[in-house]
Amino acid sequence: MQESGTTASLRGIDSVDGTVAWSSGTNGTVLKTLDGGAHWTKCAIPDATTDGVTLDFRGVQAWDAKTAIVMASGPGEKSRLYKTTDGCKTWMLLFTNPDKDGFWDAFTVEERRQPTDEMGLMILGDPVTGQFVIWWSDNGINNWKKWPTRPNAMGESAFAASNSVLLDEAWDGVRFFGTGGPRGARLFMECDPCVSKPFEEDGFVVQSMRMFRKGPSAGIFSISADNPQYGLHLVAVGGDYQKPNDTGDAAYTLDRDHWHASTTPPHGFRSAVQWSEAFKLWITVGPNGSDISRDDGKTWQPLDNGNWNALSLPFVVGPNGRIARLNPAVLPEAK
Repeated sequence: MQESGTTASLRGIDSVDGTVAWSSGTNGTVLKTLDGGAHWTKCAIPDATTDGVTLDFRGVQAWDAKTAIVMASGPGEKSRLYKTTDGCKTWMLLFTNPDKDGFWDAFTVEERRQPTDEMGLMILGDPVTGQFVIWWSDNGINNWKKWPTRPNAMGESAFAASNSVLLDEAWDGVRFFGTGGPRGARLFMECDPCVSKPFEEDGFVVQSMRMFRKGPSAGIFSISADNPQYGLHLVAVGGDYQKPNDTGDAAYTLDRDHWHASTTPPHGFRSAVQWSEAFKLWITVGPNGSDISRDDGKTWQPLDNGNWNALSLPFVVGPNGRIARLNPAVLPEAK
């Protein structure tokens, strides 16, 4: 465990290199560390003189100790993007949600290695007038536009649990996002061309993910690949966040098109998942702990019983300012 210096609920975390990392959460909170988590310092609150303290920063993406972008999730104009280039002393407002009925769930940066004004940014939002909203900018500053294909929602939404329900650039340009709701979870895949097309809807291949339970608070909460650009394997996790101690839902694919339910699922609802190249395993986290998988998501075994929201290895964050760093010594040995 690490001392965060805040009681905010933390849902955003991005580790640049294990030494520099940024985190974000409620009450306009943004934190960073320059020494692997030994010390976390509070950043200036974006728009502190107006309503910045009311913002809930669900996502953060960073490049180094000076440059990062945070995403606020909230109704209408409470969904925003801010960028800092001076180590979070000051913030520039990049974009405010123009949809008064919208709500942003996740964002991605297309060129993580180039923190310039030419980078592409993508934002996934809940349905507005029955269609999921995807915003995109090719320079990360202005010229924001809606993605030309806006898939229809079937009484479903996306979840802003850990800024990981949207996956961009897996398989060199393929984009995925997961949903949930009373009619069940679905997985949307946008690519050109696509090898197989189970169902085409406004430019997206849509797959019904029946291994995830149905309900207004249930579905897919996180998707990750074992390589951010050319992932061979994908894992999706979730469950029902209103029932955190019920067995979680998880699925995996080895070819992008055919998904399988985990035969031994995580031991609770899970809101984030990530591949660890260093340890050759997957880690997934949620309110009642974390689990690992050494067989690409087929089976999971418990790791701990902490209360977590999101992870960016080696860090994990949760409510009440919880931050911890993975201790490799506690990882179960491969069987």
